[in-house]
Amino acid sequence: MEDTGTAGMLSFVVPLLDEQDSLQPLYEAITQAVAGVPACYRSYEIIFIDDGSVDGSPAVLRKLHDGDPCHVRVIQFRRNFGKTAAMTAGFAHARGEVVVTMDADLQDDPAELPKLLAKLDEGYDMVGAWRTNRNDPLSKRLPSKIANFTISRLTGLKLRDLNCGFKVYRREVTQDLHLYGELHRFVPVLAHWKGYRTTEVPVNHHRRRFGKSKFGGKRFVRSYIDLISVLFLTRYLKQPMRLFGLLGSIFALAGAVVMLYLFGVWLVQGAIGWRPLLFFGITALVVGIQLISLGLLGEMLRNVTFCADDEYSIRAVWDDYKEKDHA
Repeated sequence: MEDTGTAGMLSFVVPLLDEQDSLQPLYEAITQAVAGVPACYRSYEIIFIDDGSVDGSPAVLRKLHDGDPCHVRVIQFRRNFGKTAAMTAGFAHARGEVVVTMDADLQDDPAELPKLLAKLDEGYDMVGAWRTNRNDPLSKRLPSKIANFTISRLTGLKLRDLNCGFKVYRREVTQDLHLYGELHRFVPVLAHWKGYRTTEVPVNHHRRRFGKSKFGGKRFVRSYIDLISVLFLTRYLKQPMRLFGLLGSIFALAGAVVMLYLFGVWLVQGAIGWRPLLFFGITALVVGIQLISLGLLGEMLRNVTFCADDEYSIRAVWDDYKEKDHA
């Protein structure tokens, strides 16, 4: 993908839903934070993505845009499509060389931005915020800790706060990720899998001042379902036969061993139709064949939809060769 980013510009991507009271203070905090970053990052834009708000957020966003059209851009969805869709739209419209994501609830402190940018300048591609003093109720902190621990162990990504929305990215990271569903929670995992260098820095975290948290039990459950999808995408997407073929072989082998055993029993003792083991053997064989067939179908679909650019991610190219015109 051709990079059309503006050198040195910061693009703030701020998804929101019903945050009318937070928007003006957040805008002021971001503009103050930009004044404290290195001069090369003083050019900026703030992209607010209204994910179907039903409160007064659209009116506040209109006021902010009219008051500062050079820096404030607004994307308004027709209805609530979810945070992943909002982030995807923000990434698509961002023009900056560095993209900053943060929630609109004022819990993330824009004043911490210089720390994240300094870490990014050390050579990292994505830097996340680690909320060491997280000011949330236990009902929110505990599930998050469990999720962070599980995801870190299963993916090998050693970050302590994967779910924090406050992150800075180099533009190529946001352009290289394909987000859908609710995969915004796993952006660090997907970036790490692509080979991008990721890390985190400790930051301050504030209590929610306005509105209500969107966190709930359903979101916690869905995060684990999405984790299964991420594990499949990062390990077996390119070679689905490795997963389905292995599982299918195990079931088929178990079924074959059982059926051979029962065949021997039939030769010695006669009828075996009443044995539950017979039904297990038949079921195992059928499941094994189906799993192997599913793996073969996956490999055929992978071959049909193959795109060479998806097989690798290039950090840099050093090549002084220039093609000469022999005309």
